[in-house]
Amino acid sequence: MVEFFQQGLHAFLQQSAAELAAVALGLAYLILAMRQSIWCWPCAFLSTALFAWVFFDVSLVMESVLNVYYMAMAAYGFWCWQRRGDVPVLPITTWPLRTHTLAIGGIALLTLVSGYLLTSHTQAAWPYLDSFTTWGSVITTFMVARKIFENWLYWLVIDSVALFLYWDRELYGAALLMVVYLVLIVVGAITWYRQWQQQAECVAAS
Repeated sequence: MVEFFQQGLHAFLQQSAAELAAVALGLAYLILAMRQSIWCWPCAFLSTALFAWVFFDVSLVMESVLNVYYMAMAAYGFWCWQRRGDVPVLPITTWPLRTHTLAIGGIALLTLVSGYLLTSHTQAAWPYLDSFTTWGSVITTFMVARKIFENWLYWLVIDSVALFLYWDRELYGAALLMVVYLVLIVVGAITWYRQWQQQAECVAAS
């Protein structure tokens, strides 16, 4: 375990200034999102813009395109979270089981299709798991923009799989970052749950 953190820290410090800035802004996004601060979205926009450039620069075109999607979702999230006159900020809500079934089913279907295509036409490592983290992230980012509480549970699964993928590929810096993300995800889930309870009490008292 000590060796893992040493390798992860060493790899982390070897990253370019753009990567370090993107990671720092990504962490700021997550912490501000836990506090339901609308300023999480500008941090997310800048972080994903930097990652889009970094991935494009190393010819990871799909990863770059995915980060362009995240940039659009950051703009959408900022629009959803802002206060409009007397209208209250977007409350934390939950999805019914039917919506979760559709979301998970959609992720599974897209994972199978893209995993099959990657297996058939590329030398991609772990094509199905890689596809799962990609499509899962697409859906879950939308859930964050809409303040769906269960987004934290989705991220817990997605980032756990990503941690395994990064570890397997010996991307120790990224793996270490996933460990930090997993801790923040648990804290975020607890924080949003308490805020959701307070929100329900305010509604009941009004």
